Amino acid sequence: MLSLSRSAGILLHPTSLPGRFGVGEIGPGAELWLESLHRMGQKVWQILPLGPTGYGNSPYQSLSSFAGNPLLISLDALVKDGMVTPSDLHLLPEFPDDHVDFGSVIEVRMAFLRKAARRFIDQCNASPLLARAFEVFCQRESDWLDDWAMFIALKEEHDSKPWTEWPREVALREDVAMAQVMSSLEAEIEEAKALQFLFHRQWNKLRIRARELGIAIVGDIPIFTAHDSADVWANRELFYLDENGNPTVIAGVPPDYFSETGQRWGNPLYDWPKHLKTNFNWWKSRMRKTLALVDVVRIDHFRGFAAYWEIPATEATAINGKWVEAPGDALFNSLKEEMGELPIIAEDLGLITPDVVELRDKHSLPGMRVMQFAFGPDTVTPLYDPTTYPENSVGYTGTHDNDTVVGLFRSEAGDDSTRTAEVIEAERRTILTYTQTDGSEIHWDFIEHVWKSQSQLAICPLQDVLGLGSEARMNIPGKSGEFWNWRFTWFQLTSALETRLREVTVKYGRA
Repeated sequence: MLSLSRSAGILLHPTSLPGRFGVGEIGPGAELWLESLHRMGQKVWQILPLGPTGYGNSPYQSLSSFAGNPLLISLDALVKDGMVTPSDLHLLPEFPDDHVDFGSVIEVRMAFLRKAARRFIDQCNASPLLARAFEVFCQRESDWLDDWAMFIALKEEHDSKPWTEWPREVALREDVAMAQVMSSLEAEIEEAKALQFLFHRQWNKLRIRARELGIAIVGDIPIFTAHDSADVWANRELFYLDENGNPTVIAGVPPDYFSETGQRWGNPLYDWPKHLKTNFNWWKSRMRKTLALVDVVRIDHFRGFAAYWEIPATEATAINGKWVEAPGDALFNSLKEEMGELPIIAEDLGLITPDVVELRDKHSLPGMRVMQFAFGPDTVTPLYDPTTYPENSVGYTGTHDNDTVVGLFRSEAGDDSTRTAEVIEAERRTILTYTQTDGSEIHWDFIEHVWKSQSQLAICPLQDVLGLGSEARMNIPGKSGEFWNWRFTWFQLTSALETRLREVTVKYGRA
């Protein structure tokens, strides 16, 4: 079980925080957010993966399982630390405050951050104390940092192309080629390391403030890695790849009620026998690194540790895949031998078979219960009915992959063609019968029911506290489009809302 006492928290990725410079940051604005959580009686801040984003700006398609996302580095904190000047910030363009325009934000901020990294390196040359701190960081994190810095320097050198499209000798990390890279891209490699130092210094400061306020941070690990990542490029032997580095089999999920062709995610699959031979060293490093940044880890697609859907890479859809058993029990035993009891939340949603439940329960991992999943046209599904949630679980109103509660109730998004108008209206009646309300504050009805459940931890996305509709949805699984870009403003989070959530949290013994 989780070591947390009965408590509650809010799901909000740092990119969604308010701020002047196009995307949420991990500096002063994030500290203000922690103070708001504290005023609301919340003991948990849940976030999405912190890695640098790649395809579609999704935190679940990261360029590294170990590096932090430089976009989150606080520019105001850089001014305070003397890396940039206030006049530098005046040169930045105006950005929208209600969403992240990733295209312009990435271009502008990364150019700005590279200049800051060069100034930081100059400061190191002038300050032995700062230089020593940077040196210690690089030595301590070298098992992933060296590969990451080379990878991102090479990616920029080759116009952001996937690593399999680089020159073969570089893509396959031949010794002579790597030595040449170290020499020709020395400055770029050093800048990449400097940005990681700055990210980690700011994040560590934020964690200290969270601890002072009694707030635990719940992080996130996607079970699979992106193919175009430093992880795969530097550890090709741990994945099923061909001689050119391309996946031979890929991850996804089979056809189901929601998709006739399933979902073809495209992530390369682990060569689990190789991981077994190394006693899961790569996974141990990944878990250690994540737990150095957060207090608890939610593992996405937990069912893949029992069995995963293997799709031949040549297939255009997920139809012709097959279930393959995974060594999840051996993995978690190995992790526990080194780290003790694991502060892990198992994302056990979707097609859950008895072997998944057995694996979860054997290792005493809390699963997830999402109230939105409880309601059909005529029935309430017991598994997701808050009155049935076990103590060793985490109850949610919804997640980053769901519509908001208000959006669901109003069915604004229209993203699911299988739900006819009649079905939607029947589901709405089921919800109203269950909550015994008129639905005028349906988001608070959901929060109340999840908060009074027996789940040790209760979570809701900030969008549900704010009562926002589908315009504030973070993601729609399996679809491409403008996702992950929602942000809130401080004007939306009023003192009245803070007080109301605190009262609900105190009422149900979670403050």
